[in-house]
Amino acid sequence: MVTQQFIQPDLKWQMDNISCQQAVDLETAPLSAEPGFLLWQKDIPEAYWRLGGQELASRINATKARLAGLAVVLGHHYQREDIIQFADYKGDSFNLARWAAQQRGAEFIVFCGVHFMAEAADILSAPDQQVVLPNMAAGCTMADMADPDDVLDCWQQLEAAGLAESTLPVTYMNSAASLKAFCGDNGGIVCTSSNASAVLQWAFKQRERVLFFPDQHLGRNTGVKLGIPLDQMLVWDPNQPLGGHTVEELRRARIILWRGWCSVHMRFTTKQVAGARAKYPGVTVLVHPECTLEVVQAADLNGSTEFIARAIREAPAGSAWAVGTEINLVSRLARENPDKLVFCLDTVVCPCSTMYRIHPAYLAWVLEELAAGRVVNRLVVPEATALLAKVALDRMLEVH
Repeated sequence: MVTQQFIQPDLKWQMDNISCQQAVDLETAPLSAEPGFLLWQKDIPEAYWRLGGQELASRINATKARLAGLAVVLGHHYQREDIIQFADYKGDSFNLARWAAQQRGAEFIVFCGVHFMAEAADILSAPDQQVVLPNMAAGCTMADMADPDDVLDCWQQLEAAGLAESTLPVTYMNSAASLKAFCGDNGGIVCTSSNASAVLQWAFKQRERVLFFPDQHLGRNTGVKLGIPLDQMLVWDPNQPLGGHTVEELRRARIILWRGWCSVHMRFTTKQVAGARAKYPGVTVLVHPECTLEVVQAADLNGSTEFIARAIREAPAGSAWAVGTEINLVSRLARENPDKLVFCLDTVVCPCSTMYRIHPAYLAWVLEELAAGRVVNRLVVPEATALLAKVALDRMLEVH
C-alpha cells in the first residue's frame, strides 16, 4: 500500500512545465496548419482544410444533434481535447470494445481512436451497425511492429521445432484484426492492459507457454507480476532464425515476447521517476505497464489508462501524482482534479502521434456525410477474419 503525503499543488511548478501540457490546451488550428497533415488521409474535401476551431465545434455539435439516436461517437482516453469533448462515451480500448459488444442502439459507431480499435468495434458490433474511423491514417506504430506474415513465420518455426502445440498465442488489443483471427484459430486470446494478468493466468491453464505480441513490455511486466523469472521470458526477434534463440531455450521459456514497444511509453525513464521524487517527496508515481520493467519497478503503481484515471479521481485532495502515460490523458486528469497535483513524468510533449490524427475537421466531415445519407471511411473487417477474431475477443471479454 502506497503511503501518501498530502502536498498542495505548486502552480509555479506547473507553469514551468507547461511544455508537457500545451499541446492539448491550444485552440484548434485549421487542418491545413497541422504540420503532419501531409502524412494524413488527404481525400478529405478541401472545404474542411481551413475551418477554425469554433466553426468546426459548432458544425459538429449541430450535426450530432441531427444524428441523435442514429450515430454514437466513441473517444479513446488518448484523444486530443478538441475531439474528446464530442465523445458520447470515452474509455480505454477494453471498455470501448466491451461497449461495442453490448450496445445495439446506434446504426453508426464513429470511433475516435486508431485503426485496430475501430476494427475491434466492427468485429464486436451487430451486423447492421457500421463503424466509421474519421481519419483512415490513424494507425498504431506498435501494432505495425507485429507484421502478420512475421507472426505466421514465427508460428511455423515453433511448429517445426515441436513447440507450437504447447504454446498459446496471446495478442494485445493493439494489433491487426488478422492477428486476432490467428489467435482465435489457434486456441488463443486477446488481452488489454486492464486484464493482461487474468488473461495470462487463463492462458497458462491451457498450455505450457505463451507467445505474447506485439508489446514486449506489457508481457514482461505482467509475467513478473505473476512471478515468472526473467530468464524464462525471451524476446523473439523476427529478423533472426528462431527469434535469436535455440530450440532448447525456447522450450524452457514460459513467455516468448515479441520485439515490439510503444514509442510514447518508451519515453519514460527511471531518471524522470527519481527527479519527480526529489522535487516532491511523497509523490505517487503511477505508470502504464507498456513502460519498461525498470520504470514500472521504480513506480509505486502501474495499470491501464482506466486504472490510472480511477486512481487519480479517487485520490484524496492535496495528493501529488507523477504519471507516466500519454499526455492528453494526463493533462485532462490535471484539469479535472484541480485539488491535486497531477503532472507528466516527461516534461517534453509526448502525445500519441497517430491518435492525434483524428482532427475535428475529419470528425465534422464524416458526421456531415452521415447526415447527408452517405458513409465515408467505413471500416469493414472481412467476414472470415472477423469470425475468427471474434472468437479471441469473446474469450478476452469473458476473462476478468
